[in-house]
Amino acid sequence: MRFAVLAALVAVPLLAVPAAYAADDDPTVATYHADAARSGHYVVPGLTWANAAGLRRDAAFDGHVPGHIYAQPLYWHPPGAARGLVIVATEDNVVAALDATTGSTVWQRSLGPATPYAAIDCGNIDPLGITGTPVIDAPRGALYLDAMVDGDTGPRHLIYGLSLADGAVLPGWPVDVAVTLRAIGMAFDPRTQNQRGALALAGGRLFVPFGGYYGLCGGFRGWVVGLSLDKPAAFGAWHPSAPGGGIWAPGGIASDGRDLFVVTNATTGKGDWSGGNAVIRLPPDLHWQAAPQDFFAPAEWHAWGLLGRVNPLPLDLPDGGPGAALLVELTDDGRAYLIDRRDLGGIGHPLAVQQVAADRIATSPAAYRDGHDMLVAFQAAALSPAICPAEATATGLRGASSAPGVVALRISGTPQPAMRIAWCAELSGEGGAIVTTSDAAADPIVWSVGAEGDNRLHGLRGDTGQAVFVSDTLPGLRHFTTILAAAGRLYVAGDGQVFAFGFAR
Repeated sequence: MRFAVLAALVAVPLLAVPAAYAADDDPTVATYHADAARSGHYVVPGLTWANAAGLRRDAAFDGHVPGHIYAQPLYWHPPGAARGLVIVATEDNVVAALDATTGSTVWQRSLGPATPYAAIDCGNIDPLGITGTPVIDAPRGALYLDAMVDGDTGPRHLIYGLSLADGAVLPGWPVDVAVTLRAIGMAFDPRTQNQRGALALAGGRLFVPFGGYYGLCGGFRGWVVGLSLDKPAAFGAWHPSAPGGGIWAPGGIASDGRDLFVVTNATTGKGDWSGGNAVIRLPPDLHWQAAPQDFFAPAEWHAWGLLGRVNPLPLDLPDGGPGAALLVELTDDGRAYLIDRRDLGGIGHPLAVQQVAADRIATSPAAYRDGHDMLVAFQAAALSPAICPAEATATGLRGASSAPGVVALRISGTPQPAMRIAWCAELSGEGGAIVTTSDAAADPIVWSVGAEGDNRLHGLRGDTGQAVFVSDTLPGLRHFTTILAAAGRLYVAGDGQVFAFGFAR
């Protein structure tokens, strides 16, 4: 597929953002992982293999915001403005716009009290506020997000539309999810539902995914709620036909430009398949029928903890052809499924399946082109010599033991769609991978952070996995932390602060 150019067309030094930036040369990063497909691919001219080691953290960048940060920061360049804004949302239910050069606060908006751990039955985020990555609607000058707000009647999921210009709440917002779904005859319990997947815009409508909490308490379901924007309200929703089926993945909803794709965790309480442990293809009107071409579930779909942590990744192979429209899904038990995106196959019919990690894969992958193939890079909790042979290992695994790291999977289309390990590299932590290239394809660098591991920013050559950059330790990185590439810099969000990396002056 065609990946958008999502970084400023500037020359190094990258820490010095030119005053005469043109908005057309400094595109908005409107959504999680750069685009609707969640490719995680950004073009950063000047950021090559040769000079990546010269990146430095900008000690003068302020970047302070109140609250823990799980959502990926976004980027918006106001029309006519000299510089862009980094948009950050926190678990304190605070949204802030930071000057992309200095890190100073341009505006900040509090959306109400976050929900304390004591107000829900389980979980691992305290307090709970904004977890899922918001989405920017640039033509409307709007930012949409879900906030878990604690009130007199208990926790509520409120979907906000904010002005990008100053953070003001736009007319008609917020929308109370339980109330708007009740108006169309659907029951939604905000106490049992968690919102950590990225929001999506498609066809002029807003889509918000939901799951449950860590610990799997309460009668949650994996919802996708669709909202109209002209008169903010729910027009429809989808959920599995049995309890469970949470949409956990930080990447939330992916799209190939026509359909929406989500992945669900296991459902409970029914003997037959009822929408759990599956990739679901949803039409934009959310009227879904359980036809085999519109879902994929492994043959062992009844097993607990199989799918649900990693968003589906739509891929188009560069050479096109009948086998070019693919989808990759990564699993909790370290497998990769290659699926025909035009016909998902129903239960147990992938194009290919391979063990690509020794333990769970829980963070979002990134995709980039290499000749006639596509490579998919992701972070895994454990690799092993059996999965990563010596000739494919950039940093040798220690004897026969397993180690956490990054894997690059090569997807090819001839003579038929197939996949194999391209390279492996050790890296301790759980951060979502992105990739930068210096033009459409040159100098691919896979970037990830060792969130809740070594807490460093790492850059690895996209062709071999060899390290080209490693930062000092960054405090307060939360699991699933995802990097933003924008305005010629890399931005990493930690507790109460966003860090900026660029080239020294």
